Amino acid sequence: QVQLVESGGGLVQAGTSLRLSCVASGLSNENWFMAWFRQAPGKEREFVAGGRKLGRDKYSADSVKDRFTISRDNTKNTEYLQMNSLRPEDTAIYYCAAAYAIPYIPPPTSAFDFWGRGTQVTVSS
Repeated sequence: QVQLVESGGGLVQAGTSLRLSCVASGLSNENWFMAWFRQAPGKEREFVAGGRKLGRDKYSADSVKDRFTISRDNTKNTEYLQMNSLRPEDTAIYYCAAAYAIPYIPPPTSAFDFWGRGTQVTVSS
């Protein structure tokens, strides 16, 4: 059984940083595309950043470029999202997701096979 469990969210002030973690269990030893999405109230879920587990290429949305960075520790089956210079518009529930195949970048939510339950990030001004 596959499980993705996010942690690290919270309430922070604008300009500060947070690091989210996603522990994946039950995934086969394939080159999964691991990604972070977010969903703000009243908005659609959007791609934030992602990359292949065994690859070096990383992708991020224009809205977070130069502020958010993804990384992973494959020995711990853990994905990270380092978020710097947070803004109030970054407030959302952040989800970790895994896809076996993606058709294009940014990948659509429909491409993802597994999702975590999300962690809330709230940025106050």
